[in-house]
Amino acid sequence: MTRDRRARTAGGRVPWPLAVPALVAVLFLLVPVLGLLQRTPWRGLPHLLAEPPVREALRLSLICASLATLVSLLIGVPLAYVLATARWRGVALLRALVTLPLVLPPVVGGVALLLALGRRGLVGQYLDSWFGLTLPFTTAGVVVAETFVAMPFLVVTVEGALRSADAGLVEAAATLGSRPFATFRRVTLPLIAPSLVAGSVLAWARALGEFGATITFAGNFPGSTQTMPLAVYLALENDTDAAIALSLVLLTLSVAVLLLLRDRWLRPLGAA
Repeated sequence: MTRDRRARTAGGRVPWPLAVPALVAVLFLLVPVLGLLQRTPWRGLPHLLAEPPVREALRLSLICASLATLVSLLIGVPLAYVLATARWRGVALLRALVTLPLVLPPVVGGVALLLALGRRGLVGQYLDSWFGLTLPFTTAGVVVAETFVAMPFLVVTVEGALRSADAGLVEAAATLGSRPFATFRRVTLPLIAPSLVAGSVLAWARALGEFGATITFAGNFPGSTQTMPLAVYLALENDTDAAIALSLVLLTLSVAVLLLLRDRWLRPLGAA
């Protein structure tokens, strides 16, 4: 056996002091999922998913998550560009503030939204008195809450892509007389397209699963603000099968997101 082959063989062995905790970690993460699958009422699943409250929660969740992702794209991509290219002082502080919702408890985010956009809030009082626009406890409020917690995922992903993009192509376009926005649209966006898709999927998945900020800022009203996570929470009190069915839908969507992002996020570094 050659030295390189012995090195590869030795490198593939996992010492038992590491293998045992790793196995415990795997079981800790997978057993709850297996428990959900084991308790799923498979025969009655089509009937449960056809129930009007379940269909309404699913419809509302998909619409609001998609709108939140669209808003995140419209304002988050320009923000990511500013964070990636700006050289003025204070941009590091701005980046920290922008990514704050990533670590902020969602309920706290909902309270902050109420204090900012509520009828007596910092901005909401003017939206109400000048435009007659009320956001809390409405479907629009759901979109706002989901955008607040989901957009940082898009911004972080796109900013990283912008920082690692080939600057030579951008400089070449500028040398040829291309204006900055035309360069961004024709050169930069195609370069970061895979990361843009990945960030959008992450933001959509985060918006779809949002609970704390939504229930705090938008409430839990069937047909207008009750999304799937809220419906699961409510169903646990009186209809466990419906809660399991909705949970299975969310689980399926989460697995789909992982499959979509597997090449970008799940491939080990250095893999071919």
